[in-house]
Amino acid sequence: MSGTFGSRQEEAQRLGRVLRPKPDGGPASFYTLVSSETREQEFARKRQLFLTEQGYAYAIVSSAAILEAAARQREARA
Repeated sequence: MSGTFGSRQEEAQRLGRVLRPKPDGGPASFYTLVSSETREQEFARKRQLFLTEQGYAYAIVSSAAILEAAARQREARA
C-alpha cells in the first residue's frame, strides 16, 4: 500500500481490510517500511496518528532491531 495516493477515507478502508482479525481469531499485523529523511516520513507520521486514533497499537522499530531479532531467531533454530 502506498501512503502517497488516495484520500484519508480510502486509506482507512484499505487498512480496515488489512487489519481485520484472521479467521482463526488471531490478530492481524500491518508493517510499513519508511525511508528516513524523505517525504515518506510525513505520510507515515499521519498514518501513525490515524491508527492510534482508531485504537490500534503502533510501534516504530529500527532496522537494526529487526536485523538483531532475525539473527536471534536464526541462532535459536541452529
